Amino acid sequence: METRLCKICKSPLFGRSDKVFCSVKCKTTYHEKLAAVTLEASSRIDKILHRNRSILLEVMGKQTARKKIRRQVLDQKKFNWTYMTHYHLNSQNKMVHYVYDFSWTVFSDQEVLIKRLR
Repeated sequence: METRLCKICKSPLFGRSDKVFCSVKCKTTYHEKLAAVTLEASSRIDKILHRNRSILLEVMGKQTARKKIRRQVLDQKKFNWTYMTHYHLNSQNKMVHYVYDFSWTVFSDQEVLIKRLR
């Protein structure tokens, strides 16, 4: 029979067959490391999403509900097109991208329709 080892300290495991850690200390260490890696990744992504939202807000202003602009305007402000909170295909088969409470649709003439969700 193969000896099972703790995921953290590599000590032999005794007891239940599904046991993964030898102690509460090793289990806590594992989950703390996992949480730190998750926080680092999600913080980096959240920063990009918040920046994208700030750019859309700056372009739209506080009162405008929808606006059509040239794609180049967002490119110049370093808008990151690959980060969004969600997306869907609308009834005209156009991809609508969202970042929190804003959406944008890119048209073939390189114009972008930005909408604020109410």
